[in-house]
Amino acid sequence: MTSRTPQEASPQRVLAVNRGHWSIESVHYIIDWNYDEDRSRIHTGFGPENISRLRRFAVGILKSFQKPNQSIAELMRKLSFRTRLVFDYLRMTNNSATVSLRN
Repeated sequence: MTSRTPQEASPQRVLAVNRGHWSIESVHYIIDWNYDEDRSRIHTGFGPENISRLRRFAVGILKSFQKPNQSIAELMRKLSFRTRLVFDYLRMTNNSATVSLRN
């Protein structure tokens, strides 16, 4: 359903708008599910906005390293149990192991 005329709302345009909406919603879902953002106790000043931006930034970085069939939650668990991989993913040391990125 749309209030647009048939000329303004071709099937391709409606599909593109719908997909764009759900791509944004998927980020909200990832942040809420993995960081439990809706129950955050940060409520004053610029705190909520800043922590939300940091979480979105972290999800963006994680998505850049995400394998095709890997969830963000799975990648977060992997990195939380193997903290050395965080340094390897971000190439933060001179001896970052490129082999461990594939495991």
